[in-house]
Amino acid sequence: MTGQAANGSLAVELRDVRKSFGKTEIIRGANLIVAPGERVAIIGPNGAGKSTLFNLISGRFGATSGDILLHGQKIDGLAPYEINRRGLARSFQVSNLFVRLSVAENIRCAVLWSLGYKYSFWKFLADLRDVNDRVDEVLDMIKLHKRRDVLAMNLTYAEQRALEIGITIAGGASVILLDEPTAGMSKSETARFVNLIREVTVGKTLLTVEHDMGVVFGLADKIAVLVYGEVIAFDTPDQVRANPRVQEAYLGSVLADQQAAAAGH
Repeated sequence: MTGQAANGSLAVELRDVRKSFGKTEIIRGANLIVAPGERVAIIGPNGAGKSTLFNLISGRFGATSGDILLHGQKIDGLAPYEINRRGLARSFQVSNLFVRLSVAENIRCAVLWSLGYKYSFWKFLADLRDVNDRVDEVLDMIKLHKRRDVLAMNLTYAEQRALEIGITIAGGASVILLDEPTAGMSKSETARFVNLIREVTVGKTLLTVEHDMGVVFGLADKIAVLVYGEVIAFDTPDQVRANPRVQEAYLGSVLADQQAAAAGH
């Protein structure tokens, strides 16, 4: 396997991870090692277990067996909030926002918790300079500073996804998991969003589940191909594209479908 940092440290490591629901095994001995600062896309056919794998890494599901490590420390069995406090944050396929709060208030909720204020209702928010500075910083990063006072429910879909990214990175996590971040976007929105993801994850480790092969090949340093709950390939985009096993199992048919769809427009 590849992905080990020069000093031997790893951002994320999966060791023979398995997950069963009843008698059905969804993840079948997945192995993966991701170095700090790498951008890794996880691809695979529908039902391959991509979202389940994300749920295992982030603590939403418990693994049936195997080990999951974050920065060399085991995290399998920990609650999601405990994993988050150790430096891992994730977004979901469906935006999970406080729709009746403003953009800035959504970011502030995430920042308050990460800076240790929790829900201190007796504190005057205007006096929390470190919180307000961080909110402004995140709003600038996600290009929503001019929309700071707009209710989340009144944002465009792409803006809501950008806000979701902002909430994910607000706590300063070093490992970011994005689940289908560009789903439902137009081609132009996708291009802008990929640039946004690149900018906000500089210096961080990124794992993303993505179906758009243009996004995958344009964003990822490495690609992990998940088929029937196993990682059958983990390499650079060029190497994965040329891998006969990947072409047979997944990539060839996907690229052919996308080319056919493009030709039909």
